[in-house]
Amino acid sequence: MTVADVKKRTFEIIEKGKDGDLASKIFDTFIIVLICVNVFSIFLDTFTIPGFHSAVFKWIETGSVAVFTLEYLLRVWTAPLLFPDKSKPVAVLKYIFSFMALIDLLAILPFYFPFFIKIDLRVLRALRLVRLFRLFKMNRYTNALGSVLAVMRNKSHELLSSIFVVFILMLISSVFMYTIESPVQPEVFQNGFSGLWWAVATFTTVGYGDIYPITVAGKILSMIMAVLGIALVAVPTGIISSGFIELNTRECDCDPKSYCPYCGKKLS
Repeated sequence: MTVADVKKRTFEIIEKGKDGDLASKIFDTFIIVLICVNVFSIFLDTFTIPGFHSAVFKWIETGSVAVFTLEYLLRVWTAPLLFPDKSKPVAVLKYIFSFMALIDLLAILPFYFPFFIKIDLRVLRALRLVRLFRLFKMNRYTNALGSVLAVMRNKSHELLSSIFVVFILMLISSVFMYTIESPVQPEVFQNGFSGLWWAVATFTTVGYGDIYPITVAGKILSMIMAVLGIALVAVPTGIISSGFIELNTRECDCDPKSYCPYCGKKLS
């Protein structure tokens, strides 16, 4: 087997698994499990845990970085096969500066920084949060995140329009609420930002309760904004839902008219 054959087979394995390619499927599953273990260990790292468990997490981190580093290097090595229409140097550079390659790099860099640069422990602790970028590596092995991004991209104009309308209404209501409430509770509604914080909590129906109106006019405005918020915040949800339906229809390559719009069953 030549070097070219080894490179081609390596490329087939590390790319998203095709039907019938057992080695590629095993690799994809292993990386997904490893990413999940890493995210879980990052979560557990926020707790005070015994020394033995802490040592286990360190071994998991070291092993994971070794695997992710090897994967990154193999992807750089096989980049010319990913971009066959480009020359080898251009293909490698194009891959290195691609979004997923940068995610791969960010997932491993914090581990190597202390070996080359003297870093304050507080800075190092903050850099370790970058390990959460490993979660985005799953985009290579599942269609879930890709589908979400495709819907967001296809419905970007409608989403931006609806979000802009909601933001304008929040801004207007925040100024109104500040004008009404600041004379009676100036320590609460100190400026327009306080009103905006109230508007966001009201529109999203979160209702933290730290800022609320006490005047009759303020309560009436709050009721109106709460009702409007339920309707307007639901608009982006509807747009995204329709986007998923359209995406699924295109993927299955079927005629939507041949299905019942109410129950979804195929019409005879």
